[in-house]
Amino acid sequence: MSASDSVKAPPAQGRSVARLAAVQALYQIELSDAVLESVIEEFLDHRIGREIEGAQYAEADREHFKWLVRNVSDRLAELDGCVGGALGTGWTVSRLGALMRALLRAAAAELLARPDIPARVVLNEYIELAGAFFSGREPAFVNAALDTLAHSLRAGEFTSPVNAGGDVRSSPER
Repeated sequence: MSASDSVKAPPAQGRSVARLAAVQALYQIELSDAVLESVIEEFLDHRIGREIEGAQYAEADREHFKWLVRNVSDRLAELDGCVGGALGTGWTVSRLGALMRALLRAAAAELLARPDIPARVVLNEYIELAGAFFSGREPAFVNAALDTLAHSLRAGEFTSPVNAGGDVRSSPER
């Protein structure tokens, strides 16, 4: 983000910035064994919405950021079980790098606990984040894992109204 970008973010962008910051905070916590609340405070006071090295960073949805970091930290075992079940054969959560774990755990937390956020939005946001963090095949890996997870956790959101009734001819859309 350039210095000319506004500090105020539209609501949707604010949540996107919160997701980015949450993945970074979760990564920091895992690598440094830092205290959760200290990392949250550091991000809120010194990173989110601040100028760093001449670049002005957008404001995040601070409540979503805090919820996401705390939720992931509180539910690691459950989230790792969900993520592990969505990985391809031969992959385990422990085999993933810390940044990939942080990203997939955050996405899983939203899919599990935030039905008010459409699954497709969660997928798009975290696939886009993967593209920002990684330049190789990782975004495709994230796409596959999250698609599997979202279809498992929120199958109803992926059922077409036309197919839900069984007979396409009786569909009111026709």
